[in-house]
Amino acid sequence: MTATSSSRNKNILIVTGEASGDLHGSNLIRAAKVAFPELSFYGVGGKKMKQAGCDLLFSSDDLAVMGLFEIFSHLPTILRRFNSLKRIIAGSNPPDVLVLIDFPDFNLRLAKIAKKSGIKVLYYITPKVWAWRKKRAKTIADNCDHLALIFPFEPEIFIPHGVAADYVGNPLLDEFKQNVPKGTLRNKLGIDSAQQVVGIFPGSRNSEVKYILDTLIETAKLIYAEKPDIKFLLPVAPSLDEATLRNRFASERLPIFLLNENIYEVSCACNAVLCVSGTVTLQITLTNTPMAILYKISPFSYAIGKHLIKIPFVGLTNIIAGKGVVREFIQDAAEPKGLKDEMVRLLDDSSYVSDMCEKLSNVRGLLGHPGCSERVACIVKALAG
Repeated sequence: MTATSSSRNKNILIVTGEASGDLHGSNLIRAAKVAFPELSFYGVGGKKMKQAGCDLLFSSDDLAVMGLFEIFSHLPTILRRFNSLKRIIAGSNPPDVLVLIDFPDFNLRLAKIAKKSGIKVLYYITPKVWAWRKKRAKTIADNCDHLALIFPFEPEIFIPHGVAADYVGNPLLDEFKQNVPKGTLRNKLGIDSAQQVVGIFPGSRNSEVKYILDTLIETAKLIYAEKPDIKFLLPVAPSLDEATLRNRFASERLPIFLLNENIYEVSCACNAVLCVSGTVTLQITLTNTPMAILYKISPFSYAIGKHLIKIPFVGLTNIIAGKGVVREFIQDAAEPKGLKDEMVRLLDDSSYVSDMCEKLSNVRGLLGHPGCSERVACIVKALAG
């Protein structure tokens, strides 16, 4: 007996090119497997998606670069991977649904191919058209069947273009709910509760680390010179080369712990965090830990980007708040002396810290409620069914 289209397993192709997308994809896959076990996931992601049950075609590490110059130098690999996905989508055994997570320049091209092939397309965490390239909203709407949006102001941007667009909440709330910090990391590391600890969070892209690592090290050295009892914690993303990081910091004789614990546990153990812009800023926000943000890419990429991006902030915490909750140090302003001064202030100025923590708490409230992954899983099921 042949299975009907409604009873057979549905194959879901899911594609992301970044560590944050790997995280959100893994939570979506887990939620879908609980509610809709007939959905089978395969595609492009990282270790978290693989652990969640996704059959990886190749790793998202192959695609994870940042900046125009960096993308150009990595283009042959990106094109090979894109063409392999194109053959699957347009082939004789296509997926029932294509789920795209962020990673816009790559994923929008896949969306166009899927749309032409008659495959349903869900874009989860859409390109940030509110920051730059606003005209791309129509292109997204024309090539997607449904949008799952994670910021409350986004539906009004897309709905006028005639596409189904739902605010599903922010997926980090689900992750945080699953990983509420126990607050025991300091004990595990032998760090006294009264001792000051600074988090050094370099992000998940090797292309980011390339441009900020020296700045992070020099900043840490300045903090250590002023506060010889300080300790540093650095969470190592799976996509980074831990040995390289360990060797660089060890050569400077800095009192630093390189850790594989979850980001919330590490953040909770810090008095203050110096981090790159990106998803990590919201993760730190959920722990209510004071922070400063730095952002540095190649001079060529930055020169072009500053003319394209039309918003006043780069950190998601500030973008959601609509104001400068935490200080941002961008490109040339991201120099060790200024960063050191800000981190020392976050360690010693209790009034400054109290005000920042209150504002971080308000940002947390703006994100809404957990349950994002379950909501997106329902959309996937509806498109597949």
